[in-house]
Amino acid sequence: MKLDSKIPEGHISEKWYKHRFQLKLVNPANKRKYSVIIVGTGLAGGSAAATLAELGYNVMAFCYQDSARRAHSIAAQGGINAAKNYQNDGDSIYRLFYDTVKGGDYRAREANVHRLAELSVNIIDQCVAQGVPFAREYSGYLDNRSFGGAQVSRTFYARGQTGQQLLLGAYSALSKQIGLGNVKMFPRHEMLELVVVNGRARGIIARDMVTGEIKRYAADAVLLATGGYGNVYYLSTNAKGSNTTAIWRAYKKGAVFGNPCFVQIHPTCIPVSGDHQSKLTLMSESLRNDGRVWVPKSPDDSRKPSEIPEEDRDYFLERKYPSFGNLVPRDVASRNAKQVCDDGKGVGSSKLAVYLDFRDAIKRLGKPKIEEKYGNLFDMYEQITAENPYNVPMRIFPAVHYTMGGLWVDYNLMSNIPGLFVLGEANFSDHGANRLGASALMQGLADGYFVIPYTLGGYLAEGGLDKISTEHEEFGNAEAQTRERINKLLSIKGTKSVDHYHKALGKVMWDNVGMSRNAKGLDEAIKQIKEIRYEFWQNVKVLGENEEINQSLEKAGRVADFLELGELVARDALQRNESCGGHFREEYQTEENEARRDDENFSYVGAWEYKGDDQEPEMHKENLAFEYVKPSQRSYK
Repeated sequence: MKLDSKIPEGHISEKWYKHRFQLKLVNPANKRKYSVIIVGTGLAGGSAAATLAELGYNVMAFCYQDSARRAHSIAAQGGINAAKNYQNDGDSIYRLFYDTVKGGDYRAREANVHRLAELSVNIIDQCVAQGVPFAREYSGYLDNRSFGGAQVSRTFYARGQTGQQLLLGAYSALSKQIGLGNVKMFPRHEMLELVVVNGRARGIIARDMVTGEIKRYAADAVLLATGGYGNVYYLSTNAKGSNTTAIWRAYKKGAVFGNPCFVQIHPTCIPVSGDHQSKLTLMSESLRNDGRVWVPKSPDDSRKPSEIPEEDRDYFLERKYPSFGNLVPRDVASRNAKQVCDDGKGVGSSKLAVYLDFRDAIKRLGKPKIEEKYGNLFDMYEQITAENPYNVPMRIFPAVHYTMGGLWVDYNLMSNIPGLFVLGEANFSDHGANRLGASALMQGLADGYFVIPYTLGGYLAEGGLDKISTEHEEFGNAEAQTRERINKLLSIKGTKSVDHYHKALGKVMWDNVGMSRNAKGLDEAIKQIKEIRYEFWQNVKVLGENEEINQSLEKAGRVADFLELGELVARDALQRNESCGGHFREEYQTEENEARRDDENFSYVGAWEYKGDDQEPEMHKENLAFEYVKPSQRSYK
């Protein structure tokens, strides 16, 4: 298999402009002849559905929630990046491009990242026009704040609920198109299979989650915008329903999976409090603007934080990285928090936490200003922990948050299966080995509002699409596979719950494929995951039947996919004998315990091809070339 990234020729600042012109167009009257399936209605899927319907395409949009408004995009708190340079502090499209490539530890395509930086400025204008209530300065200008990995203020925000407000903007545009009849919305429907006809993606099999009915849907193209796979770790900041099933079905139909081991650990999560938890809660990275991260200098210091004087505190990020301080990228902040806890300096009853302290910011700015910027986040923290962060420091610890890996796509966001496009976090394309904060919302909206309308049109205009219906043989085969899988899960009638196996998988993943990895642990993880998967298919207990609301069945299907994906994540981490971004191999680090890349041997995208349930997957390489941002040892000192 040859992976053709379809990166355009020319200077990087002209690639997207020229490429748009060279793409074939579908005239307005002909757009009404085409139908498109979109799975997932968060920022990427919702914006794509609204935009494509506005252009005239017939859109079918699917989500497993009861409303598109409940997509996990609402949980993004801190902001969205854009190179507007409103602060006149030296920002530019090129600087955002540079910061993103560097922040991803030189494991992303330059062309994709530069396009993202270009489109960032358009996103803000689009969202303001939709009425998104971004924070404003007293003068009325849009406000900005800083985020990790940058020395400029380029992050636009709406208090601590930016994702929710942006999603409501996309949802309003989507609702308009639903009202006009241009979008058919299918809530409470879960995609369970991809249908490929004559080598092209032409439809899906979905389960009505209310009735249990298995349904067929045909279209001229399929867009997957289903988010990331962080819940393979069981505990993550993702919504409990977030899963990998849609992209995993596509993987098993031939779509290659790029860089599965690139998983982001977020440094500012409320620490685990016990075995009862099913998910974790994120505290926005924006808090690191004004909060200072520290631990006691002495491992034996059990005093309350208010009783520990300044000379006995270790502000370890400020000490080690004076240029960026508390705003180092997420992977750097997470590893350092883990290190001080490993050294015995962790705080709280578990000793697996560090302080995020707003004492100095409140003194400097006053409580009302802090409340204005972060009030809802402080309220959320207090509701969960029963501690008031205005009076005592927050306690935070790293947790699985975002997955940079995903289905491989070319410059047009199309997978190696023609007609299958992948948007947002579901693809691998823009972040390399580590995502900078406030870039997820940027990528989702860039893909949905500004990239896919051009590239989908270019694909459809090439022609060659046969007229098909859901009566086609491949739809029958895909439906039969879906029913067989469901019936098999229901027939096992074992003794252990689905959550039992999900927790077992999560522990293996966190212990061996988490913040730090080594060859021995990865080998052990692959072995243990195979054992858990075997036992799952022999002894899982799935309650109820198919023809009804059945959350036990839904979870079982998702966990079955996680049990396969977890092994691929570990396998990808094992072959990548270097440290880069969120992938930290203990064998490959500098004398200062920073990530040590091997650009000569690992400057590539590892794209895995499914070869069968009983065979090892095959890895293909897309070599990365860096013409504009030369790889160097990443330093934030």
